[in-house]
Amino acid sequence: MDRVQIVHDNFLRRIAAQDFPVGGAVTPGLDNASAVGLYRAQVLSRALDLQSRVMQANKQGFYTIGSSGHEGMAAVAHALRPDDIAFLHYRDAAFQIARADQVGGQDMLRDMLLSFACSSDDPTSGGRHKVLGSRRLMIPPQTSTIASHLPKALGAAHALGLARRNPPEHRLLAHDGIAMCSFGDASANHSTAQGAINAACWTAVQGVPLPLLFVCEDNGIGISTKTPTGWINASMSARPGLAYFEADGLDLFAAYSAAKAAADFVRKHRKPAFLHLRTVRLYGHAGADIATSYLPKSEVEADEANDPLLHTVRLLADAGTLTAGEALAIYTEMLDAVAQAADDVVTRPHLQSAADVMFSIVPPKRACALVNGPSDARRAELFGGDINQMTAPQPLSKIINWALHDLMLAHPETLIMGEDVGRKGGVYGVTQKLQSRFGPARVVDTLLDEQSILGFAIGAAHNGFVPMPEIQFLAYLHNAEDQLRGEAATLPFFSNGQWTNPMVLRIAGLGYQKGFGGHFHNDNSLAVLRDIPGIIIACPSTGADAAMMLREAHRLAREEQRVVVFVEPIALYPMRDLLEAGDGGWMTSYPAPDERIGLQEIGVHGDGSDLAIVTYGNGHYLGRQAQADLAALGVQARVIDMRWLAPLAEDAIITAIGDRPVLIVDECRRTGGQAEAIMALMQERGVAHFARLTAEDSFIATGPAYAATLPSREGIVAASKTLLGK
Repeated sequence: MDRVQIVHDNFLRRIAAQDFPVGGAVTPGLDNASAVGLYRAQVLSRALDLQSRVMQANKQGFYTIGSSGHEGMAAVAHALRPDDIAFLHYRDAAFQIARADQVGGQDMLRDMLLSFACSSDDPTSGGRHKVLGSRRLMIPPQTSTIASHLPKALGAAHALGLARRNPPEHRLLAHDGIAMCSFGDASANHSTAQGAINAACWTAVQGVPLPLLFVCEDNGIGISTKTPTGWINASMSARPGLAYFEADGLDLFAAYSAAKAAADFVRKHRKPAFLHLRTVRLYGHAGADIATSYLPKSEVEADEANDPLLHTVRLLADAGTLTAGEALAIYTEMLDAVAQAADDVVTRPHLQSAADVMFSIVPPKRACALVNGPSDARRAELFGGDINQMTAPQPLSKIINWALHDLMLAHPETLIMGEDVGRKGGVYGVTQKLQSRFGPARVVDTLLDEQSILGFAIGAAHNGFVPMPEIQFLAYLHNAEDQLRGEAATLPFFSNGQWTNPMVLRIAGLGYQKGFGGHFHNDNSLAVLRDIPGIIIACPSTGADAAMMLREAHRLAREEQRVVVFVEPIALYPMRDLLEAGDGGWMTSYPAPDERIGLQEIGVHGDGSDLAIVTYGNGHYLGRQAQADLAALGVQARVIDMRWLAPLAEDAIITAIGDRPVLIVDECRRTGGQAEAIMALMQERGVAHFARLTAEDSFIATGPAYAATLPSREGIVAASKTLLGK
């Protein structure tokens, strides 16, 4: 039989017979009105689960991962304040409904049905996905996430403390608020969850404020794989720096008492806590899942017998708050109300076009206070003796360092975080002196965990900061790329532009480091970034360009709420000379603090009409060398530096090419590199004569062969001659 119908029939039968599951006595703490309100929230959550399956059967609904068995989360919502930011597990409809009751003026019944129907009237996602979330309820939307929201909850909690000392312009969270994130027992095993919990403990033991409440909803199974008995308690109850609370999540009163104690601890001590709630999972994992196909029927029936709604009705009756008959009436009336509302909801409009779907990929701009920048006197005070060097040519690393100084001086809400960025000043010295000049609260040395670094940035952005996280090497990004793909880039999309997490992610990357590190420190693939909708990828090659592009990247994050990835070519950090030793041809002076390079601005070097070399990063450096070599052979070339790799400045590139033959020089691999997109652009725009020179489809070697698989100065000259038939 249909387990959904069985649970429903059992509820009706057992309420009528007053046949309740065995449980503890009523735990003090909830007044009668609150207890009844939470029961109503639980019932609405259940009714919505039932209706979602009806809608799916009628091809009118598209999501059936429900919250049945987890209705005790309504008690957790009641234990928190509605301005405590909450990152929710996908089974937490009861939490959102209960929070809506705290705020008032909400229609969760209709709003959630609109979400099930993927209607464009859905106030949260605009019809893009069934999500829990609400701007007014301080719940950033989540889809069927597997622990990927825990790192940003960590960041939001840390940002609460930072904002007390340094309130940002667009501060969102209350100064005495806390952050909460919930997840299942199976998700607790994910590396992302383990990393976030470890990072919270690591932070807390150092005395850094971190008001974060982890809530684990333990139903004992992840789809079909059981959680070992006692696993959550054994693995979480003795973590250093993490207070542990537990309760029976089937017992509304006990769950509220434990959640209140945990939340009060976090709020008072500004330290993290872990709340372990025992729950059950009803109906299987989702609508298409048949639990009895992999579990003994007796186990499924045992969970059904422990229906949390039955527990709540018993407790309300024991407390003299609500009779069984009154509780049953609320249940049946709620089912009728949901079914009636669904009849109208399924007629509401849906997204129709690609433009409709994509509308919220790029977030909306926001109003920002005009910043005139610091005075000359303040800059002189900060930079000290460095100020006298700014008119002299400098290498890339030094100029990026000065640009970071100026940005942090002009924008107090700017934060830098990453491994070794503080006291050491970065592996390559790019962040030197920043921590001593701006303090450890704004230049944060993190633990070695890229997921936590990016989560810190996402969460900090939720509270109005402009984070500039650093990933030490491009290859290290792969440990954490889902924080960009699954969290940062998708948040505006799934929230219809209501939630954003702007940042400027700096990554030291690409190849050509002589004899150092092999493929882990010379990673020449940007493919993982290029296909993420909505993000901007910048790749400067000279110091002056880097400073002006970094300022534009910061502006894009601060004012346009964009996620910008700023890839800095490691091999060019110290580069001084261009054509021969001692010529200083690659160094530039520091541009004035108000100078920027816009998103669609490319670099054009030379007027030669014989050839256009289209490139970026190290390819720009090598292309300029090859330009001189080609001139000696009578070939006059123009070198075009793309600068911005996503979105491409297509019109500017085509205009700069003119009617010249084109050699594309791409230091990334032949497969998945930028050259593929540029060649497609050439074909689409009618450029008749073009070729490419790329890196081989290979990892990079350590030692003398460090550049053997990469484009070279000589290779560019040879490829140019071949293209021109010389």
